[in-house]
Amino acid sequence: MATSTRTASGGSAPPAPGAGPLTGRQPSGPSSRRSMLYRLDLKAVPYVFVAPFFLTFAAFGLFPLIYTGWLSLHRVELGGSAQWKGADNYSSLASSDFFWNALANTFTIGVISTVPQLLMALGLAHLLNYKLRGRGFFRVAVLAPYATSIAAATLVFAQLFNTDYGLINTVLGRAGFDPVAWESSKWPAQIAISTIVTWRWTGYNALIYLAAMQAVPQDLYEAAALDGASRWRQFLSVTIPSIRPTILFTIVVSTIGATQLFGEPMLFGGSVGISGGSGNQFQTLSLLMYEKGWVTGALGQASAIAWVMLLLLLLVGGLRKVVSRLNRNRNRNLARRTRTTAGS
Repeated sequence: MATSTRTASGGSAPPAPGAGPLTGRQPSGPSSRRSMLYRLDLKAVPYVFVAPFFLTFAAFGLFPLIYTGWLSLHRVELGGSAQWKGADNYSSLASSDFFWNALANTFTIGVISTVPQLLMALGLAHLLNYKLRGRGFFRVAVLAPYATSIAAATLVFAQLFNTDYGLINTVLGRAGFDPVAWESSKWPAQIAISTIVTWRWTGYNALIYLAAMQAVPQDLYEAAALDGASRWRQFLSVTIPSIRPTILFTIVVSTIGATQLFGEPMLFGGSVGISGGSGNQFQTLSLLMYEKGWVTGALGQASAIAWVMLLLLLLVGGLRKVVSRLNRNRNRNLARRTRTTAGS
């Protein structure tokens, strides 16, 4: 059979269609264009897909941040020109009683709202992790406060905590207690605002904890049960250590939210909400920044307050990173000691 690749005249077979000459040059024509488009698609298209985010961030995040930093070094009035002041805005904040009062209020409201909120979210997530009837309904229901607008929630709680006709004082009066001045007293006002924050965010954090709990291997619970550990001991010895990174994450996020607290105290205070009450008893850093920028008109001082808030949040993020590194080192050392003990 004639299966030879040579022709009848003894020559070599013709080159395959589309094969280029053996001169080392790339093929020209449509194939070269397709190759160039393929390389362009492989290298450039990913940057095209991520470019909208970075362009949006540069326009609405990076530029305002840099411009606010520039304003914080100037004296700027609404409708006026900027005058260089250097660090005078920051030094004036350091000597301002209003700034330190707002900083203290931000810290106390943050602690009063964050600690009970996360503790209740942790317990609620632990309950929702059990096989309950209607578990799906309860998981959706705990998220309802988070879906409620800040304005609606604050107005309802402002009526509940009203000094004259509020439900809270009515119940306290029937129990034999004197009515509490929730709006005009410092600690009652901060507790009322913290209650609003806790009500809105407990369910949200509970779902985050629930997702972390469902990722914990069941083998750990079974081993703890075989060792005779109760459910409470399993929660303390298995659940909490397993979701420690998630707990640390929610602490950082809640701290950031407490530092930026604005809507709840402003709406709760009503006509004096911008100043944080008649005696600035619940004025936060965000309220002080708003008052300096849009009521007083001192945009330079307002920008300085914004940068102080940014530095505080960076400090919180740095502390979170240090704690995470310490936890990793401790777990690594514990695993190393366990292996050493098992080997000996």
